[in-house]
Amino acid sequence: MAIRIYNTLTRKKEVLVPLEDNHVRLYVCGITSYDYCHIGHARSALVFDMVVRYLRHRGYKVTFVRNFTDIDDKIINRAAEQGVDPASLALRFIDEFYTDMDALGIVRPDLEPKATEHVREMIELIGRLVDKGMAYPSNGDVYFRVEQFPGYGRLSGRTLEDMQAGARVEVSERKENPMDFVLWKGAKPGEPKWDSPWGPGRPGWHIECSAMSRKYLGETFDIHGGGQDLIFPHHENEIAQSCGATGAEFAKVWMHHGFVTIKDEKMSKSLGNFLTIRDVRAQYEPEVLRLFIFSTQYRNPLDFTETALQDARSGLERLYDCLARLDALPASGPAGEGMIAGRDRSALETLAQRFTQAMDNDFNTAQALGHLFDAVKIAAKVLRQLPDQPAAADLELLRATGATLRTLGGVLGILQQEPAGFVAAVRARMLAGVDLDPAEIEQLIDKRNRARADKDWATSDEVRDYLLAHGVALKDSPEGTTWEARER
Repeated sequence: MAIRIYNTLTRKKEVLVPLEDNHVRLYVCGITSYDYCHIGHARSALVFDMVVRYLRHRGYKVTFVRNFTDIDDKIINRAAEQGVDPASLALRFIDEFYTDMDALGIVRPDLEPKATEHVREMIELIGRLVDKGMAYPSNGDVYFRVEQFPGYGRLSGRTLEDMQAGARVEVSERKENPMDFVLWKGAKPGEPKWDSPWGPGRPGWHIECSAMSRKYLGETFDIHGGGQDLIFPHHENEIAQSCGATGAEFAKVWMHHGFVTIKDEKMSKSLGNFLTIRDVRAQYEPEVLRLFIFSTQYRNPLDFTETALQDARSGLERLYDCLARLDALPASGPAGEGMIAGRDRSALETLAQRFTQAMDNDFNTAQALGHLFDAVKIAAKVLRQLPDQPAAADLELLRATGATLRTLGGVLGILQQEPAGFVAAVRARMLAGVDLDPAEIEQLIDKRNRARADKDWATSDEVRDYLLAHGVALKDSPEGTTWEARER
């Protein structure tokens, strides 16, 4: 089976064929380090964490590079507001970034270059463009001539004429063409600066990724990733300046994840809906955030709501509860054919295969999670029906299912905690708002289930209302009846 990835450049899914056999080289644009990370950053980090985990799960060697932009107008302006040195501010928020990423269980990239440590490489790349006539100095700045690169606009699907008509571009007498973009910015008083052939200054934003990816992954590499907001102008400009300087293809595949919205609105501090990763972590476990994000395929928009997070929490608890029950099964049982047969046995035995098929189809985590939940539903049904002495064949399949759930969950960064401990912690949290004993709750649920089976709806409603009055809400599903604490 081959992995197929949607390539933004060609607008179709393509089979992953690494330039070097069995070795995938991946570059992802990282943060500009001037503030705490928000949930949009979380989606980007988690998406490419998943991609790296899955590629390695499938046997590929992966060299993963993600940069830090540690010199930029935003950093300089924020540092001026706070009366601190820009370099100190940037390093502070890189440390804060690591705090958030480590809390989310993000696998650290193999290389994490900083822009300020690669200015020499950027100057060299800009010099090549100037020598080829694809860039020009102007009053201390250096600009890229977009009209000298025939393929400009191919990634975003725009023509240069359309971009000139509708784009908000910096108007400057220093530019030959309004669409030309800056590669080197001449020094301004009080700003960080480096010496260059065109005078003191600092690099533009776009050139840093071209220089750093070229240094660590070569002139051509396998996958370049980022959010859809980077397609234009950042990635468009990366292609132009990289291909213009080297004459070689830049990245073979371009991966872009969708936007994050808050209740269908763009996240914005002015709207009061700006959520940092820390805001979310204060209320939800990291694996809940992972399950929420991976419940939507990475290219689709993701709407962040409390209801969606609560659903993800409930789903994660259901997965762990099943694992805990599977772990509690006896180690051995009598020989015999067992009770799991037909469609249920086939579904459990082929779980890994179906998960892989979903993930091979452009990392379709939503479908892959669906297969995990289907397996848990079947396992829960079987567990309810098992005799006091389950057959060895059934125990073997159920234990194998538990191991598979853990392995596949690990690809998504979930189900990595000890199940019994996780379930106990959930139960303790639930009991914090309940004044009934858990055993009493289970007895009342059994009473209600018997009443429902006998169509005694009055008793069923009476039990439900009694539990609700004591802070216990019931939830019926094909897997059975579960309960959770609710405010009264």
